[in-house]
Amino acid sequence: MRTVPRSGEDLFALAPVMPVVVLEEAEDAVPLARALVAGGLPGIEVTLRTPAALSGIERIAAEVPEAVVGAGTIVNTEQVEAATEAGARFLVSPGSTPDLLRAMFDTGLPCLPGVATVSEAMALMEWGTTSMKFFPAEAAGGTAFLKSLAGPLPQARLCPTGGITRRNASDYLALPNVGCVGGSWPVPAALIASGRWEEITGLAREASSLRT
Repeated sequence: MRTVPRSGEDLFALAPVMPVVVLEEAEDAVPLARALVAGGLPGIEVTLRTPAALSGIERIAAEVPEAVVGAGTIVNTEQVEAATEAGARFLVSPGSTPDLLRAMFDTGLPCLPGVATVSEAMALMEWGTTSMKFFPAEAAGGTAFLKSLAGPLPQARLCPTGGITRRNASDYLALPNVGCVGGSWPVPAALIASGRWEEITGLAREASSLRT
């Protein structure tokens, strides 16, 4: 079993890439998590976009102790509670509101709240956190934005997601204020649906070697 992450920085240390998973079937959760761990990607963000998500988180938490499973696309306080009860070990949101932040931080779990502007990053730092998600990364300015942000806010460390692919991930990972990147390319829906776990392990292995 891996050490329990206690902060966003701990999440960044897991691997250079955090796979962003959309689960259509809860039964796929455990073999998918095992495939990702085997490929060197233990931090897994299961997005709360489907009815299977919470059950999938619960199964991974119970059956794949080597994985660090978290809940993503959290947009309200009810989802914070549900994800925590399901066994999520970290929380990720696409944006930030005071009520959502309060609920996330109150869990004591590592959190990556979403930001897309300098003001939002500054507001998060007023809450005492320097670990955050940059979303939607490509649409919100990409690497150029992050390079500009590093000047006035060097303390901020981010996980860019949204438009990150195997082709541009290295550009983000080369930046000093990027802790890791999030993306769905190691977990294609077609491979999950057809149970091609060895191919997913191969994609994960490739992704895990991006910053070594």
